[in-house]
Amino acid sequence: MVFDPFMQYVSPDFSFRIARANHELDGYWALRRQIFCDEQGIFFGTDRDEFDEHAIPIVCETIVAGMEDGVVGVVRIDERAPGLWYGSRLGVAPDYRSIRQLSSSVSVRNSLPVYRGLGALGAGLIYKAVSTAHALGCTEFLATVQHQNARFFQRLHWEPLGTLDLFGLPHVKMRADLNYYQPATRIF
Repeated sequence: MVFDPFMQYVSPDFSFRIARANHELDGYWALRRQIFCDEQGIFFGTDRDEFDEHAIPIVCETIVAGMEDGVVGVVRIDERAPGLWYGSRLGVAPDYRSIRQLSSSVSVRNSLPVYRGLGALGAGLIYKAVSTAHALGCTEFLATVQHQNARFFQRLHWEPLGTLDLFGLPHVKMRADLNYYQPATRIF
């Protein structure tokens, strides 16, 4: 009997949320390790640091048959001074980086703008991160972005503030336009 190869199913439906349940947190840590340690080789063994002690972990999960299925995107946010928030450790699982369109219910369910084009999940994670911090009193939101991703952030209403090297890689320090990222109506 001959079996034809089949395409792997990639759900077009997602949930963006603060990770609280054990399976969400396990998926969050596993994906961060996969991206920043195994794939990019920036860290050895773990990418955890002092900011993780008080950071808010945010995940993007696939939704299959109406239920969350697995973590496919991550980012963390933390307040480093009153009103000054940072986003970091943004990453999307390799099989989900090429998604160009999300199901129509994603923006409604998650209170996000409709994102189309390459990087839709990353854009959704960024929006969730900044709008959550904005609702928690953020007056300035910064991120240090790998150089190759800076133009993507600029298209999402971020301005570059300068360049620097981190972990042996060129990065761009950037600031989000909080007028675009309205405070989240649902945080937790």
